[in-house]
Amino acid sequence: MPPQKHTAPPPHTAEEGRKKKSIHLFTDSEVFSLKMDDEYQKLIRRMNPPRVVIDNESCKNATVIQVDSANKQGILLEVVQILTDLNLMITKAYICSDGGWFMDVFNVTDHDGNKITDEGILDYIEKSLGPDSCFASSMRRSVGVKSESNHTAIELTGTDRPGLLSEVSAVLAHLKCNVVNAEVWTHNTRAAAVMQVTDETTGGPIADQERLTTVKRLLCNVLKGSNKSREAKTVVSHGSTHTERRLHQMMFDDRDYERMDGEDDSSDRPSVNVVNWNDKDYSVVTIRCKDRPKLLFDIVCTLTDMQYVVFHGNVEAPGPEAYQEYCIRHIDGSPVKSDAERQRVVQCLEAAIQRRVSEGLKLELCTTDRVGLLSDVTRIFRENSLTVTRAEVTTRAGKAVNTFYVRDASGYPVDPKIIDSIRQTIGQTILRVKGTPEESNQAPQESPTRFLFGGLFKSRSFCNFGLVRSYS
Repeated sequence: MPPQKHTAPPPHTAEEGRKKKSIHLFTDSEVFSLKMDDEYQKLIRRMNPPRVVIDNESCKNATVIQVDSANKQGILLEVVQILTDLNLMITKAYICSDGGWFMDVFNVTDHDGNKITDEGILDYIEKSLGPDSCFASSMRRSVGVKSESNHTAIELTGTDRPGLLSEVSAVLAHLKCNVVNAEVWTHNTRAAAVMQVTDETTGGPIADQERLTTVKRLLCNVLKGSNKSREAKTVVSHGSTHTERRLHQMMFDDRDYERMDGEDDSSDRPSVNVVNWNDKDYSVVTIRCKDRPKLLFDIVCTLTDMQYVVFHGNVEAPGPEAYQEYCIRHIDGSPVKSDAERQRVVQCLEAAIQRRVSEGLKLELCTTDRVGLLSDVTRIFRENSLTVTRAEVTTRAGKAVNTFYVRDASGYPVDPKIIDSIRQTIGQTILRVKGTPEESNQAPQESPTRFLFGGLFKSRSFCNFGLVRSYS
C-alpha cells in the first residue's frame, strides 16, 4: 500500500529500538495526528465494509474466494493467514491492492484436492473476512496475535546441534513444566522454537517470577552450549503470537538467511529473482519452487516483516511446481534501491521457503499426555543417534499428538532397524512411521536403551531418568 499523506511513519519495532538504543517520544501534535489517522481509517471502513464472495460453481476443481475491502497495511497477510490456518491449499491467487482498495481472488481446495463444501468452514471464512470482522480487526490484536492466559509462552533461538530438543525438554521437565504445544524449526545451523507450557501442579501458566527467571537462565545456558560465536535468546511471556509467523520473525532476526562461506548452490534451492520495473516504480519478485502447503503464507509473511508491500501478485500452482510473481515496494514507497538490498530480499525469501521444508523421516506419536513426555521421547531419539530437524507438539483433550522429523546425527540415512527398535520400546501403536515405503521386514533388534526405557509408556513415573543438570 503506498504511503498516504495523512499517515504517520510507522514506529520502530521494540527490537529495532533496543538495537539503536534510542527512544522516540511523540509530541502532543503527533499523538493527535495518530488518533485522527485511526479515526479516518475507521470511517473509511464504515463507508466501505469488506465483501466476501464464495463461489463453488464457476471453477470445476476449486472453491473461489473473492475478498474486496478498503486497503490497510498487512491485510494480505491477514487474509492468507486465515485461509492457511484452515489447512486450505491455495492453488491460484490474483492480488491487487493498488490505491485505496484491496481486491483478491483465491482458488482453494482441501489437501485431497477437493472443493470446500463444509458449511462450518465456509461460514467461518465469511465471518472472519467479512463486514462482521472489519471493525474488530482495526481495534483488536495485530495480525496473528492471540491473547491467551492459560499457559506460559517460551521462545527460543540458538545454534542447532544433535540432541538440543532433548536437552531443552529435559530442563523443562525437571522444572515441572508441561509442554502442551510447541513448534520447532531448524535451518542453516540455526534453531527456533515456540513452546507453550503449563505448571505441573496448577495446570495453568507459571506465575512465580523467580521460577520463570530460573527457566530462562537454564534454557539460555542449554542453547548456548559450547558455541560462543552466536547469540542465544530465551523469551518468556503469558501470551502468544501466531506460532508460525513468530518462528519466521525469530529466524529472520537470527539471520538464518545468511549463507555459510563455501556453501555450494543446491539444485533444491528455490529460484528467486528481483528486478526493477522502472516505468511503474515497482520491484518485480518472481519465485519458482516446489509447491507445498502454506507456501504463500511463508512468502507473504516474510515480505510483510521485511516491510515490503505487495501491490499486484499472481500465484499459480498447477502441479508439483509453484510459480509466484509480485510487484512490491518498500513501505516508504520506493522499489529495491541497490544490489545489496536485492540480494537480501532473495536470500530472505529463499530462507522463508526452505525453513518449513521437512528433512528426514516423519514419525507421529499419539498417547496420553503427561509431564516429561517430550523429554522422554526425544531422549530416546538422542540415545539412538537421531536428531530432530523439525517438530510439532500438540495436546488435544489430554492426548499428546506429536510429529517429529528425524535424521541420523552422523548424516547417514536412518537405519530402519533403529526405528523398529525405538517403536518396540515406545509402542508400535504409539509411534508410527509416516510418508515412507513399507517398513523393513527384518526382525527388530534390541535397542541399546531398551533396559533404561522399558515400560516407560506404561507408567507415569520417570524418576529413574538422569535429567540434564550440567547447565545449572
